[in-house]
Amino acid sequence: MIRSFRHCLHLLRVARVLSRHDALFPRELLEASPPGFRVVRRLTRLGLPAWAGSGGDSAGKTPGERLSAALQSLGPSYIKLGQSLATRPDLVGGEVADALSELQDHLPPFPGETARQIVADELMAPVETLFESFDNEPVAAASIAQVHFAVTRDGKPVAVKILRPDVEAAFARDLEPILWIAAKLEAWQPEMRRLRPCEVVRTFADSVAIEMDLRLEAAAAEELGENARANEDGFVIPAVDWRRTGRRVLTTERVSGLPIADHDALVAAGHDTHRLAAKLLRGFLSQAMGDGFFHADLHPGNLFVTEEGEIAAVDFGIMGRLDKNSRRYLAEILLGFVRADYASVARVHFDAGYVPRNKSPELFAQAMRAVGEPVLGRPAKEISLSRILAQLFQVTKAFDMQTQPQLLLLQKTMVVAEGVAQKLDPDINTWDITSPLVEGLMQAHFSPVARAQEVLEEGVDAVRRLPGFLRRAERAVQMIADGSFQLDPDTLQELAKANPHGVRLGTVIVWILLAFALGLAFSLG
Repeated sequence: MIRSFRHCLHLLRVARVLSRHDALFPRELLEASPPGFRVVRRLTRLGLPAWAGSGGDSAGKTPGERLSAALQSLGPSYIKLGQSLATRPDLVGGEVADALSELQDHLPPFPGETARQIVADELMAPVETLFESFDNEPVAAASIAQVHFAVTRDGKPVAVKILRPDVEAAFARDLEPILWIAAKLEAWQPEMRRLRPCEVVRTFADSVAIEMDLRLEAAAAEELGENARANEDGFVIPAVDWRRTGRRVLTTERVSGLPIADHDALVAAGHDTHRLAAKLLRGFLSQAMGDGFFHADLHPGNLFVTEEGEIAAVDFGIMGRLDKNSRRYLAEILLGFVRADYASVARVHFDAGYVPRNKSPELFAQAMRAVGEPVLGRPAKEISLSRILAQLFQVTKAFDMQTQPQLLLLQKTMVVAEGVAQKLDPDINTWDITSPLVEGLMQAHFSPVARAQEVLEEGVDAVRRLPGFLRRAERAVQMIADGSFQLDPDTLQELAKANPHGVRLGTVIVWILLAFALGLAFSLG
């Protein structure tokens, strides 16, 4: 009860801030809202100035922009939550998601002396013994951490990322009431269960927890770097200095290059912006579809162009993963759309389990045609992979499709990557650049030959594990034979309760004996 009361007070404060920005129940939606919404809106606005939400900073802004401003004023946890919601157009709507994707994660820096003390405490050594020089002024300050430039004792320029003091406690304090209200929404509004708000918050909490352990970010950077070097995809990932890295401190080599958003500087330096745009898109799809591990925060502030014309990425706190089946399904869906083979697109959705089996494949194929034709009827250079996925998510409600968080994160990142590429080259033909890569990945990883090879490898692995399994089975049979393995009556009763469908111990013993007999046959053969 006390906890619920505390959560209600916290959420009331949040509601007041949202009302001040006219972001709780936007005025554009009042006419169609139930009377109760209007009552709540008036209650949360009691005591606010008359101009709040209808003038001042909110004047002329869209609902999404007002929500973005409100979250910015609520602080770090809500800034991060807004960025997470930007990946959920199915939950907040496309317009709001677009506005939230512009939410800037910039906060005033904490003092340089505090940063030095955190480094010394975390790495258990004075800063002076670790670095030849350490800049007191940070080059970037965000909600979770800030970055300082330094030079190691052996003369290597590095970037040192340092967590904010007490940031873990602040996020835990804000996340608890958010999860509480998400659970209430699922309980009170059955329609909300399809959108899985509790899972959204937990996924957000997990991603923040990863961001607040910089050793995990270091591991992500190293894995991504290994993949990039193996693929030779033109992405440069800074090396991690593990000696100067801990839970609250991450040290990497310093990236030297021009910001990818500075188009004029890139042209002046002689870089081919069309080639850079193509490299960005191919590199991202190679990460996502080839390796199943991708940088999920490819906004312009995290991308630089080196003197050699390579794209260097920084900040690996938000990463995405796709398992092999998801990658295959996604590739088949994209190719099906481009070939206007909507029956194939529908089949893949049913095969993947994205659409419930009680739905009509023919009706779903018809819905896919309604998604694909407006997009693919345009000139080739206007075909957008992210637009295809965004349109696809709009039909999820009609067919009771459960949200696929991993695909939403991919779509959000694809939107950002395409946006950066189009600023580098407004005439870029996204599909012409990426379709050969998608088809190549399909051939390399998902063709019948590749699948046969995978089955063969799994079979070899199973055979490799068979002797150990048979040895364990032989020991189990021997224990049963000499009476050293016994179950008392109480244990047997518990096993019966745990197996209500009547799986008997004797059946298990028969399978063990059969495995032992097979092992004997193998040894005699």
